[in-house]
Amino acid sequence: MRFAQMRGSSHPGSAINGLFILLLSVCLYSCSRSTEGDPNDAGKSNPPSVDVEDESVLDEPIKPIPLNHNMDADKVTLGKKLFHDASLSKDGSLSCASCHNLNLGGTDRKRFSTGVHGSMGSINSPTVFNSSLNFRQFWDGRAETLEEQIDGPLINVDEMGITWDEAIDKVKANPEYVSGFEKLYPEGVEKRTIQDAIAVFERSLITPNSRFDQYLRGDEDAINEEEKEGYRLFKAYGCISCHQGVAVGGNMFEQLGSMFDYFEDRGNVTESDYGRFNVTGREEDRYVFKVPSLRNVALTPPYFHDGTAKRLDDAVRVMAKYQLGRSLEDEEVELIVKFLNTLTGEYEGKPL
Repeated sequence: MRFAQMRGSSHPGSAINGLFILLLSVCLYSCSRSTEGDPNDAGKSNPPSVDVEDESVLDEPIKPIPLNHNMDADKVTLGKKLFHDASLSKDGSLSCASCHNLNLGGTDRKRFSTGVHGSMGSINSPTVFNSSLNFRQFWDGRAETLEEQIDGPLINVDEMGITWDEAIDKVKANPEYVSGFEKLYPEGVEKRTIQDAIAVFERSLITPNSRFDQYLRGDEDAINEEEKEGYRLFKAYGCISCHQGVAVGGNMFEQLGSMFDYFEDRGNVTESDYGRFNVTGREEDRYVFKVPSLRNVALTPPYFHDGTAKRLDDAVRVMAKYQLGRSLEDEEVELIVKFLNTLTGEYEGKPL
């Protein structure tokens, strides 16, 4: 029943098992939805863009990020240069890194990002870190691969606002780029090779060795007792039913507002709020979004597709109400936030 009005106890109890089963069923249903509205595609999903291996010692629903990636170092270097190159925007004012700043958790920490000529976006920019672990790209999951995702911001008139022909010409006008592409790609500079180079770089942006990953690998002292209690609550209340796996999310679609009507309460509904509906045209996909990864979540405010939660504790309270039908005590929120802070990892061997 959509938007069922439920009120739960503020402490784990006998109702938890039933609520957990309900949430798990909802999440599994969401995950099995067709990606383009074709019933023949039901149940299909893409694996993450990088190979992941379960390196955990503990038998937990969250798995550690691999400690290393196997990306071609020269392609990573080339893709990194392209990722940070503002000349690939219409007015030369911004690059991919403008909205996905590696020094800000892979985001710009704005509610909505600013595009070329000062245009304002309508949806929050997700982190680029660990994006290769997502089963789809964008909040509405419209891109199946990182290569396909690159089309979105590059040619969007409100983002980088350039055409592929213009982008190719700009890359070809740079001798350093031409040399790099000729070395790595027999066909030289083309749309496909530009996409590949940037995507390889993005696949290198994994953040392993968080304190929680260390805990999963057997270091009991990597997280303290309060953080362990926060994780217990995270599982007991059912958050784990949608936020699990190596990315702690990013592997299914879910309706925002399963228990209460989030959008009625928030008001001012826009097309961006329709989520997956904008891709499939199916009414059951209205207000459905890709469940975000919680990796490094403490570094990536504001939260949700609409950027309305400015703080992590705000986000926890909103999710508890609208996805779990619960009102949490302040102490419980604090403990869950402490657990979420343990998911902050390392990039290039240094803590984020």
